[in-house]
Amino acid sequence: MKRTVNPEVRKERLNAVKDTLKSMIFPTVVLIIIGIAVYFIVKYGAAVEDEPHVIPEAFEGDIEPITLENDQLLLTFYPETTQFDVTVKSSGKVWHSTAEGAESDVGALASEKGKLQSNILLNFTTQQGLDTLFDSFSFSVEKGIYSVEHDQDSITIHYSLGDIEREFIIPPIMLPDRYAQLTEGLSMTDKLYIDGNYKKIDLKKLKKDQNKDELLEQYPMLADGPIYVLSAASASGKSSVEAVLERLGYTREMYEEDKALVEQENVSDKPIFTADLILKLDGRDLVATVPMQSISDTNTYKVTTLTILPYFGAAGKNKEGFMLVPEGGGSLINYNNGRNSVNNYFSNIYGRDICLKKNDLVHDTRAYYNLFGMSEGDDSFICMLEQGASYAGIQADISGRVHSYNFVNALTTIRARERYDVGSISSSDIYGFNDVIPEEDLVQRYRFIDSGSYVDMAKVYGTYLKDLYGSAMTLHTDSEAPVVVDIVGAADKVKQICGIPVSRPLPLTTFEQAGDIVKSLKADGLNNLSIRLSGWCNGGVNQSVLNSIKPLLELGGKKGLKQFSKDVADMGVDLYLNGITEYAYDSNIFDGFFSYTDAAKIISKQRAELHIFSAVTYSVREATDSFYLLHPDLAFKMIDNLNAYAEKISANVSYEDVGKDLASDFYRKKPYSRETVKNVQAQKTKEISESGRKQMISMGCDYLAPYVDMMVEQDLSGSQYTILDTDIPFFQLAVHGYVDYTGEPLNICGNIEDELLYSAEYGAGLMFTVMNENAFTLQDTLYTKYYGCEYSNWRDRIKTIYNRFNSELGHTFNQEMTGHSKITEEVSCTEYADGTKVYVNYGFGDYTTEDGILISARDYKAVR
Repeated sequence: MKRTVNPEVRKERLNAVKDTLKSMIFPTVVLIIIGIAVYFIVKYGAAVEDEPHVIPEAFEGDIEPITLENDQLLLTFYPETTQFDVTVKSSGKVWHSTAEGAESDVGALASEKGKLQSNILLNFTTQQGLDTLFDSFSFSVEKGIYSVEHDQDSITIHYSLGDIEREFIIPPIMLPDRYAQLTEGLSMTDKLYIDGNYKKIDLKKLKKDQNKDELLEQYPMLADGPIYVLSAASASGKSSVEAVLERLGYTREMYEEDKALVEQENVSDKPIFTADLILKLDGRDLVATVPMQSISDTNTYKVTTLTILPYFGAAGKNKEGFMLVPEGGGSLINYNNGRNSVNNYFSNIYGRDICLKKNDLVHDTRAYYNLFGMSEGDDSFICMLEQGASYAGIQADISGRVHSYNFVNALTTIRARERYDVGSISSSDIYGFNDVIPEEDLVQRYRFIDSGSYVDMAKVYGTYLKDLYGSAMTLHTDSEAPVVVDIVGAADKVKQICGIPVSRPLPLTTFEQAGDIVKSLKADGLNNLSIRLSGWCNGGVNQSVLNSIKPLLELGGKKGLKQFSKDVADMGVDLYLNGITEYAYDSNIFDGFFSYTDAAKIISKQRAELHIFSAVTYSVREATDSFYLLHPDLAFKMIDNLNAYAEKISANVSYEDVGKDLASDFYRKKPYSRETVKNVQAQKTKEISESGRKQMISMGCDYLAPYVDMMVEQDLSGSQYTILDTDIPFFQLAVHGYVDYTGEPLNICGNIEDELLYSAEYGAGLMFTVMNENAFTLQDTLYTKYYGCEYSNWRDRIKTIYNRFNSELGHTFNQEMTGHSKITEEVSCTEYADGTKVYVNYGFGDYTTEDGILISARDYKAVR
C-alpha cells in the first residue's frame, strides 16, 4: 500500500531543507574565498629566500710589508695583521691604524683587545634585536679569512668576518690515483711532508685500534680500495700543506671533486659577513673607503652598523692631547680627563633620520658638519667624512673605561631599523630593517697637520672647503654686522564657527605693519639688514603644503605682499619668504595633499606620521595635531614652488627645514636614502644660488653652507655634555668671512646675555623675532614661544644691542677669523686678519688681561 505524505509535512520538510541550504551559503563562500587565496599565495606568493651563501676569503699572500708612498706620506701595511702605519714625512710623526700595544694593555677587558687591533668593527642583529659585534682582528685576521690585493696606488683588504675556521684548499680525502698524480716528481722533503700529513687507510692492512665497520661507515669508498685521509689538524699545518699543493697545481675544481668523496660535510649555520677596505694616499691625505655593496649579510642576521678605522691614532694614558668633536661650533675632549662616570660622547651628523619612528621624547643629538680629529703634541689630523656622512654619528671616549686608550671615530648605520612592540603575541620586541643596503661608498679622508693647535686644524679644514667648493666660497665684502629680523605674519587659533571649532589664521603682523617695522629698523641704523617673513601664506606659521601658494588675506593678500616686497627692496633690504618644504601641517586633499601617496614611508611601510612631544610628560603633546613627512619628490617640488613664487615678487627664499632636518624615505616603489636626499638638496640650492636668488636656511650644515647667503638659528655652543672640556668656534674659524650665520633669536632664546656673548666669540651676526601684536593676542594658543616678540617693547633694545655690536665688530665680517684662545675657563679671545681681538667674559666678575685690558663681567670688548 502506497504511503502518502501529508502536504503540510512535505512543505515543512522542504522549508527545512531550504533553510539548511541557505545557512550553508555563507560558510561555503568563505571556504571558496580562502581556497582561492591559498591557491594564489602558493602559486604567486613570494618564495622564501634562501640564505645567501658566503664563501670566506682566505689569506694566501706574502707576509712582507706593502708600502704606498708619495712625496708627503709613507704608508706601511702589514698583511699578516692588516694593520698599517702612516708616516708624515715633514714631521716624522707616525700614526698607527690601531691602538699601539693593545695586545698587552692590562687595562683592557679581554673582549676589547680584539677591537683595539681592528680596522673594522661590524655590528649585526637578529629580528629580535640581539646585537653582536664582530671585530676584524678576532673574527677575520686571526682566523685567516681575509685576502689582500694591492697595486701601486691602493691596497684593498677583503674581510670575511665570522666565528668560523678558514676553509683550506686541500683535499680531505684522496684516492690513490690523485695521490700519485700530486706526489709524482716531488722532492724528497716535500714528499715526506705530504706523507706526514696524509694517513693511508687500507682495509687489508688495518691496525689493531682501527674498526673496519666504523671506517666503512665513515668512508664507504674504502670497499673499493685504499684511500689517503688528511691528518693535519692545526691551521698552520693545513696552511703549509695548502702551499705545497698549490705549487703542484692543485685547484679549487680539484678540491671540490675530492671534497665530494666525503658524504657528510660540516656546514656551519654561524653568521658570516664581508666588507672591503680600500686604502689610498692623496697628497697629504689618507683616504679610506668601504664600498657599501661589499658589505654582505643574511636573511637571519642583518648588519646594522660599521666603524671604519675605529682606533686610528688612539692615544694611551701616557699621551697628552685632545679629541675634536663637532658639537656646536666644535668641542674638545682632553685625553685622560678622568670623567669615566659620565657617558661617552656621541652625536648624529645632520641629526637623526626623521623618517625613523619616534615613540617618546628623547634628546636628539645633532652635528652640522662632518668632521672629527685628534691632536697630540705638535701633530694632529682631521678626518672628513666625504661620502656617507649622513649615515654616521661621531663617537669619542677617554681612557680608563674599558681600556687604556682615548679615541674618536665615526659609527655608520648600514641598515636602519625600527622597533615594534608586539606584546600581544610575543614577550620580546620585533625589529624591522631597511630592505637594501644603499649602493654608495663610505669615504673617510684623514688629513695630517704639522701642528697640534685646533686653530691650525680649523684653517686646514677651511682650505679643504675652499678647494672643494671653489668659487662658491668667496670672501664677503660686508662692512657692517649682518642682522636678521624674523617678522611673524600669522599664527592660527581655534574659533567657534556655528558651534564648530575651526582653526583660523590669527594675524600678528600685516604686510603693511611689517613695512613700518622695516622702516623703523633702517632708521635705527640696522643697515646690513635681512628680513625673514614667516607665517605669510597657507594658514600661517602652521603652514599647509605649498602646492598652491596663497598669501593670507588677513595680512593684506597678494597685493599687500607684493607692495611690501617692493618697499623693502627700495630700502635696500633683502626679503626672504620663509616656507616649510619637507612637512605637511594641517593639509588635506583640498590643499593637494593625500597622505597615502604623498607622505614618506617608514620602514614598516606605514606613512611617516609625526607628532609634537611634551617636555613635561615625554609623550605626545595634548591638543596638537600630527603632521606628515613629505616624500622627497614632493619636498623638492615644494622648494621649486617657493622659489617660483619668490621670483614673481622679486623676493628671496628661506627654508624652515632644509639644512636642519634630513630624512630618508623607505617607500618600496621609490626609496630615497639620506645621502641621496642630501645630494639632491645640495644640487638644488647650488642651482638656485647660480640663478642669482638668495637663500636662507635654519641651523645650517656644511653641505649647503657654500650655496646659501645666510644660516640662522645656529647652535653655536652645542649641548654641554659633561665629558666635554672646552667648546670652541672650530667651524666658524673655517668659514668666517665666507658664510654669514647667526645664533638663535636673542629675544626668545632663553638667555639673551649668553647668546649675545656667544655671537661675539663665534663671529656670528644677530637675530631677532618680532611681531606687531602683543602677547595677549596669543592667549589660548600653543604659540607661547612668541610671547616675548612684541616689536614695540623691543625696538629700543634691538637698536642699542645692534649698534654697539656693529660699532665694535662690524668691520670683522669681511675677514677671516685667524685665532682663538681660552685665556681662562670664562674668558676667551677671538682674533681676525686685521689684528682685531675680541675678548668675551662669561664670568660674573671683571677680568683684566696681561696687557691691562679690562673686560667687564658678562660683556665683550673688541680691541683694534
